[in-house]
Amino acid sequence: MLIYISGQFFDNDNAKISVFDHGFLYGDGIFEGMRAYNGKVFRHRQHLDRLWDSAKSLFLEIPMTKDAMEQAVNGTLQINNLKDAYIRLIVTRGSGTLGLDAHLCSEPKVIIIAAELALYPKEFYERGLEIVTASTVRTNPGMLSPQVKSLNYLNNIMAKIEGHQAGCIEVLMLNAKGEVAECSGDNIFIYKKDILHTPPAEAGILEGITRRAVLEIAECAGIKVRVAPMTRHDIYTADECFLTGSAAELIPAVKLDGRIIGSGVPGNVTKNLLKKFQEETQK
Repeated sequence: MLIYISGQFFDNDNAKISVFDHGFLYGDGIFEGMRAYNGKVFRHRQHLDRLWDSAKSLFLEIPMTKDAMEQAVNGTLQINNLKDAYIRLIVTRGSGTLGLDAHLCSEPKVIIIAAELALYPKEFYERGLEIVTASTVRTNPGMLSPQVKSLNYLNNIMAKIEGHQAGCIEVLMLNAKGEVAECSGDNIFIYKKDILHTPPAEAGILEGITRRAVLEIAECAGIKVRVAPMTRHDIYTADECFLTGSAAELIPAVKLDGRIIGSGVPGNVTKNLLKKFQEETQK
């Protein structure tokens, strides 16, 4: 594997950054997780737009244009001979001191890693996931906007650990109000009484690119969509539930906190939306 670091390619053993990089020391940086289908990055520009928005929010200057970044991502896929891949695009603040002063950092680092996909096992798409609610609360939007996809992911990691301890590979996170926010790495949807529901940005979620695509697909399919606050009761009593993310696409969830959701198997609406989403990725 060859990894892009600020204009050069390095093999795994030589792909290095300074231990004084603020991304390493403090999680001071941003990233995007993207999917490539048949050599083409899905909604590439939407990912880059979100990356630039995150950078602006953090006073972080990305040292290249969007066009140059797009070319660098495509070049990383090509040099690794990858058609279907997961791409991690990272921008750090750069090397500084042991202090917090960001103004002492050098030029930001751009890192691009493209790797073969490591998806959820096929049986989870066929049978559905069992998830639990984490006690770790989603970071309050008043502290740091969830729209900033920062390198500081400890909040999500702690929730993910809780899920693994409960024997689940994904976990539901609530906000400080006790409302449903998102999962540790995915957005969440439910389908109930002919309406597709998902939490709003104000609940403390990252508005995922896949989430946005699913909302567009559902509306085109004539499915009524409601973006509004949700509680766990809404999920417990839903007809269907599924999670969305760049790596997961759409994956059904059939049990939350031991309670069976709907019929306990992936529903037809979830299956149809997944099919339509996969068709969208091939355009």
